Amino acid sequence: MKALVLFSGGVDSTTCLGLAISRYGVSEVLALSVFYGQTHQKEVEAAQKIAQHYGVTLKRLDLSMIFADSNCPLISGSTEEIPKESYAEQLLHTNGNPVATYVPFRNGLFLSSAASIALSFGCEVIYYGAHRDDAAGNAYPDCSDDFYEAMNRAVFLGSGQKLRIEAPFIHKNKAQVVQKGLELGVPYELTWSCYEGKEEPCGRCGTCLDRAAAFRVNGIEDPAQKKGASEDGKR
Repeated sequence: MKALVLFSGGVDSTTCLGLAISRYGVSEVLALSVFYGQTHQKEVEAAQKIAQHYGVTLKRLDLSMIFADSNCPLISGSTEEIPKESYAEQLLHTNGNPVATYVPFRNGLFLSSAASIALSFGCEVIYYGAHRDDAAGNAYPDCSDDFYEAMNRAVFLGSGQKLRIEAPFIHKNKAQVVQKGLELGVPYELTWSCYEGKEEPCGRCGTCLDRAAAFRVNGIEDPAQKKGASEDGKR
């Protein structure tokens, strides 16, 4: 059985990659990294390093033109600033709408594109790292359980019942994702989540705060932040 992992180089997708490799073996897993016009290349670079770490085949896809007119602060050319507060704090200001860093229907596009690539490579399952914390309060509606079930059904039917989507963490929070990754020996020190493209993670954007809290629950410091502090000490 072959699996394709929708792979950003962040905590959740890297845990999915480690899980898929543990289940099917590295030779049966394909990782897909998508460039969608991000303001920086850090995610793409992290994906490359992690793929090399595992020895897994990495495919790249450029969908930047589709999001070229979006003013989401994650997209190059946006006039908006990236919020420096947690998702819970951001949702207090959105009146039930997605947070500012929601990229319009990004995961729907990613999964649809991944389905075509997966079928071309004979894969039977797509791994997708959505989890409960991202969907909470409609922060990222394309991470919700309802969205996952709808996309899974669409892909299953549209592929002639040859392909399905698996979201192994859809009912778990990020701390539980990290817990599983630690059990699998996932190289979290190689991952990148920060929305800023600076030399080190900013530690203040929603995703930095989210991942740091998840590692704290597991009794350890975020390896990315720890690595940055260690390197600063050497300079």
